[in-house]
Amino acid sequence: MNISELSRKLKITSNQLYDLFPQIGIDVGRRAIKIDDKVAHKILKNWSEYRLLLFKKPAEEEKKDDAPEAEKPSVSIPSVITVRDFAVLLNLPVTKLLATLMNNGILTALNEKIDYETASIIAEDLGYRPRHQTTQEADNTLAPSDTIKDVLDREDQSTLVPRPPVVVVMGHVDHGKTSILDAIRKTNVIAGEAGGITQHIGAYQIVRKIDSTGEDRLITFIDTPGHEAFTTMRSRGAKIADIAILVVAADDGIKPQTTEAIKIIRAAALPLVVAINKIDKNGADIDRVKRELSDTGLIPEDWGGSTVCVPISAKQHIGIDDLLDVLLIVADMEKDNRVANPAGACVATVIESHIDKNEGPVATILVQNGTLRQNDFLLLDSTLYGKVRHMRDAQGKSVAQALPSQPVKIIGFKRAPVIGDMVSARQVLGSDVVRMEKSRGHGAGSSVITAPKLSEKEQKRPSVNLVLKTDTLGSLEAIAASLQKIEHPEVKIKIISKELGAITTADVLRAEATHAMIAGFQVSLPVQVADIASEKKVEIILYRIIYELLDDVRERVEKLIAPEVQRTTVGQARVLKVFRSDEKTTILGAVVQTGNFEKGARATVLRNGEPIGDGIIASIQSGKIEIPSAQSGQECGMLFEGKIGIAEQDTLEAFTEKKIKRTLENDV
Repeated sequence: MNISELSRKLKITSNQLYDLFPQIGIDVGRRAIKIDDKVAHKILKNWSEYRLLLFKKPAEEEKKDDAPEAEKPSVSIPSVITVRDFAVLLNLPVTKLLATLMNNGILTALNEKIDYETASIIAEDLGYRPRHQTTQEADNTLAPSDTIKDVLDREDQSTLVPRPPVVVVMGHVDHGKTSILDAIRKTNVIAGEAGGITQHIGAYQIVRKIDSTGEDRLITFIDTPGHEAFTTMRSRGAKIADIAILVVAADDGIKPQTTEAIKIIRAAALPLVVAINKIDKNGADIDRVKRELSDTGLIPEDWGGSTVCVPISAKQHIGIDDLLDVLLIVADMEKDNRVANPAGACVATVIESHIDKNEGPVATILVQNGTLRQNDFLLLDSTLYGKVRHMRDAQGKSVAQALPSQPVKIIGFKRAPVIGDMVSARQVLGSDVVRMEKSRGHGAGSSVITAPKLSEKEQKRPSVNLVLKTDTLGSLEAIAASLQKIEHPEVKIKIISKELGAITTADVLRAEATHAMIAGFQVSLPVQVADIASEKKVEIILYRIIYELLDDVRERVEKLIAPEVQRTTVGQARVLKVFRSDEKTTILGAVVQTGNFEKGARATVLRNGEPIGDGIIASIQSGKIEIPSAQSGQECGMLFEGKIGIAEQDTLEAFTEKKIKRTLENDV
């Protein structure tokens, strides 16, 4: 076998192979071109052993390079690991790792696997203290069906301690949910909200000092959007909360979205506090609100029920302290149900996710058990989704760790997770981790929809085709869910693709190929992309408010719904004689029995009471004179246009048709 061929198989250089020969007892000069095939096969067979000799440094070099073991960072390496994963494990750029491998004579690719022996040598070269990972080191990894209860059940119950309460804020749009949080945080989060509503779920943590004890108590708030488009996100918000605040405007009372929020709170079995907001406004009627609450089954405490109602004015900062005190009282009553182990397995729930043009995939998560630390690996269902490169708290300050009930913004996800996903974290990777290339489809943050095979009838069904681009996954989910509600049996809404980020040339080409419009929500449109879209006649509409996007799509669907045709019979005539007939026309004599026949009228031919076809009365004659119409009882000649074989005693039924526009509302 050629020396060069053997070196290629071993993924080392020829010079390194020549250096290896003396160490394994093979006497081959450096000018040799070939070696015996048996010797070559022996080297291939024992390569895992021989390569250690190749990579081992001379004793004096090892002594020179060795630092005290305690100063070297320890790294736990599994038996087999891909080059890409190894780079993540060492927190190194892949290019640097590839260069180090190449310097050691290993020519490999990102997705190729290396064994522990090779990885440990490379790790030592890079200043790490490697150790072989044991089975016991594999941390608990969330299964797809796991819940936070499952995680807590696996913990030593003696280690569970109370954590800060997590409060979800719900209610009808414009009833003041964000205003309440603004009053609590004393920061303005309203100014940037388009259309006066909250566009995305956010989480904030505040400190409440108890005057009687001087104790500082933490409370975490989750701000959920109030529009029906966000039902999915709102439901997910309720699942991770301990207490719910139901906001009801004192001047407006219970509204449809208030009722919807009550259903969600009940389904999640959450303790409830009602904040009756806007008590300072003209028309405020607290008793009316309590009466309407009673109608829904929520009986206020002062009316003999168990529902706590707190009158407040977020605008005037009235009653905010009372609201916080009530929340802490309710939290203490439920303290046995809000526990966590700060030292246990770290799990968190994604409450916001988007792609930032500068930072890449970014997600806000709420830690529910354990402690999340800088450089922890992030896993979803045993899938590596990144590493915590940076964490910020609710005030935007960098933090090194996050404790239970603490919301933090994470930079380091390889791809955007989905809102509601449970993320687990670990300090080292185990060999049980499935790679991102095999990861779940729903967590990609972008997807191109592949349509299933359709029947011929479905293929003929008109559709509104959309290429959807949004700024966050929360918006993407909400819009997609709302679009499903707009669909009509006769018209389908087809989402060709749904992705995060700015509109690109690829989006334009995809829209052109599928005759789709591009709907962009809170995203940018580069000038060059707009020019290409104009050239290719692709429609792009940018939206800042979800209402407008949904209303626009609804209008497009209604335009494609076939109008209702209202048919009215205006006259009947009996055929007395057929004078001449060919393929397309018939000249006949008839007597009008009811109503009247006009020139140009449409008519159906009935035989024995059954319709056999339609045509047009092209002309009418009385005697030899053409007349515009014939009345009841009048005999006349007619020229009938239509491919129908008319016979004597057939009946002609003249009719008119009126097209009535159908809408989604009146066509339910």
